[in-house]
Amino acid sequence: MTLPRWLAAPLLAALCMASHAQGTLLKLPTRAGITTNVWWEPVDGARATVLLFPGGGGGFGKVDSGQPSSQNFLVRSLQHFRAAGLNVAIFGKPTDMPELDVAERTGAAHLADVSAVIDELRRRSPLPLWLVGTSRGTVSATAAAIGLPPGRITGVVLSSSLVNLDRPGALMQQDLAAVVLPVLVVHHAKDACVLCRPADMPYLLRSLKNAPVKKLLMLDGGTEPRGPVCDALHWHGFIGMEKDAVDAIAAWIAAPSN
Repeated sequence: MTLPRWLAAPLLAALCMASHAQGTLLKLPTRAGITTNVWWEPVDGARATVLLFPGGGGGFGKVDSGQPSSQNFLVRSLQHFRAAGLNVAIFGKPTDMPELDVAERTGAAHLADVSAVIDELRRRSPLPLWLVGTSRGTVSATAAAIGLPPGRITGVVLSSSLVNLDRPGALMQQDLAAVVLPVLVVHHAKDACVLCRPADMPYLLRSLKNAPVKKLLMLDGGTEPRGPVCDALHWHGFIGMEKDAVDAIAAWIAAPSN
């Protein structure tokens, strides 16, 4: 098969990776002239792979001492996912999008980037592949679950979901009936972010009416929330209970149930 010219030239560069103490920084060609950073940490004997979509403006921060430096819930919980027997990939940012806001996360370019990243992860591991988003990252995971062809991913995990009806592109404004994969909704009972109210989560679950398996896990616990209530170090980011939250996610991925 002949590769497109835009892909052939950067392919070697794309698979030119910077290896660090635990993981590898991949620079993958995802669209013509565009590369997307992905952090990759495989695990010996893994039982599944998770592709994590951090919230906020996206990305996983700088690599410091061989690890991504972002304080986002999913990024700072990376080693908990690995300890649970999961290969971990973290979606970074494409070179033409310094910020991944809701509009970017629901656009065709983002879906193309996600699809190309999934192709590479499939090349690296045949294991079941789950998309895991948190906060604004749930917009990416949901849009991909809707827009990707059947069979590309195994299921979706949505934590601290962005559901506010006044936010264009938020989950309740996407075609949730088109999601036909297992979905886990994980939320903190004390999440005070107005865009992600715990009271809206049962409605989100009901709106996923064609998901063959779906469950809402409302968690509580943690310690010392600080900073703005919609930020990663408050209840919105499962502060102080990262391992408990990840263990609950990993357990459900292993055996999805209603």
